[in-house]
Amino acid sequence: MARIKPKQLLIQSKTKKAPSRISYPTIITWNLIVVLVVLSLYATYRHWHQRSAQDIEMDLHQAELAVRPDDSKMTSRPGYAVMNTGKGPITIEIYKDASADVVDRFINLCKSNHFKGMPFRRIIKNFVIQGGDFDFDGAAQEWITKAKASGKNDLRPKHEAFMIGTAKNPNNEGFDLFITTAPIPDLIDKLVVFGRVIKGEDIVQEIEEVDTDEHYKPKTPIGIMNIILKQEP
Repeated sequence: MARIKPKQLLIQSKTKKAPSRISYPTIITWNLIVVLVVLSLYATYRHWHQRSAQDIEMDLHQAELAVRPDDSKMTSRPGYAVMNTGKGPITIEIYKDASADVVDRFINLCKSNHFKGMPFRRIIKNFVIQGGDFDFDGAAQEWITKAKASGKNDLRPKHEAFMIGTAKNPNNEGFDLFITTAPIPDLIDKLVVFGRVIKGEDIVQEIEEVDTDEHYKPKTPIGIMNIILKQEP
């Protein structure tokens, strides 16, 4: 093999290309790309981290709502009541447009179990059933006894049977509760009607058949066990 002379080696070394240097714009460009990639990864991490946190918060909120009672149901006025009697349950619809004072008082007394053990004090067949804390007298008693004995008011407008009402001049220490068992001509003159029986008319009729004395007082005690308020019938 022929030997290369030193002079030729020197020429060849000069002719070899030196490694190319990376320009500053290229370095800056790559640095920007790296920064953008890092920022993109960080933004993606933040997005999924926040989303998972929101999902967890939403799940906790839904679980809390499932356990906690509906506030609207807690604060809204009950629309129905179940009167449990010695003969069976009677479902009452509470009128939305009835006297607010009477309805509120009735609801508060139900919540305090005021009606527990309340007796039906007078039962007049084909007329009315009356329950109360005390043996009533005055206008309500006069209305019942006179209306029962007289038929002169038959031509006046009548209300349907199975209405629920209380005396217009309520006893502050108690609450008179009336259930009509027949259309009554002067009902609104004596009572504040705040509801009607929508289920359990047969129970009302069974109570109506109880034997009474000459003063319409039941010979066998019968009364209200309790009254339970409900949002739905």
